[in-house]
Amino acid sequence: MKLKTSSLIILLSLGFAFNAQAQTVLGKWKTVNEETGQSTSIIEIFEVGEELHGKVVRILKEEDRDKVCTECEGELKNKPIEGMVVMTGLEDDDGEYSGGTVTDPKTGKVYRCRVWLDEDNPKRLNVRGYISFFYRTQTWIRAE
Repeated sequence: MKLKTSSLIILLSLGFAFNAQAQTVLGKWKTVNEETGQSTSIIEIFEVGEELHGKVVRILKEEDRDKVCTECEGELKNKPIEGMVVMTGLEDDDGEYSGGTVTDPKTGKVYRCRVWLDEDNPKRLNVRGYISFFYRTQTWIRAE
């Protein structure tokens, strides 16, 4: 009886652990080209202290992997896009993360940023870049 109870507790704990993983913005996400619907890169969102950052860990189109950010300014200028930290300084705001920036490596433009999990599907991450009242929201898909 003790063995069955212990096994049940372990299984329930594992279930909660997997569910918690599915409910976090941390991890790897596929970016999607809005025009073609094709995945273009893998971004890994990770913690540094209490802030979240996002790094391009893989460009999926092999011929684009050596591209550099010619339009970026400052320390990102002419740096390889693969390996670049493109999202910085996001802080938790009740399950949404804001207060940071995201850089578009194609244009070099830097936007204020907010990210949150889709409430209906935690395998989708909403990423919003905005300047003043203008914004654009992309949906990234959790990479398996």
